[in-house]
Amino acid sequence: MREDELFKHCQDLKMTLTDNESRDIEAADLCNELIIFRTMVNENTTALQALEILKTSCSSFPNINIALRILLTIPVASAGAERAFSKLKIIKNYLRSTISQDRLSGLATLSIENELAETLDYSQLIDQFAHQKARKKNFI
Repeated sequence: MREDELFKHCQDLKMTLTDNESRDIEAADLCNELIIFRTMVNENTTALQALEILKTSCSSFPNINIALRILLTIPVASAGAERAFSKLKIIKNYLRSTISQDRLSGLATLSIENELAETLDYSQLIDQFAHQKARKKNFI
């Protein structure tokens, strides 16, 4: 990529990551860092590999470090959130509106986290609940 194109993309990224007066990166500094950094990596280097190289560079490229960290934390798809709302819709349709908000939230959590729920020992949970809610009094 030519340097003028690279600078334009750095400006675009700066505008995207700017909130009022707060900026995460400086476009000119990022462009200069990228020009130097591209001599250290090749075209087949992944973002995670580039981040590992940045860790060993003793903070020489702070703007690239910030940009890569933001890039690596942005989810690629929203399938997880869509799946959660789909489960919530199924539960809500099944139980209609006869359910309280707390119970609906609990059932949605169980449905969404079903892998974790399958590992629970229900007999132990029932015994623990019964022990806490026991209303028997010993008169001895």
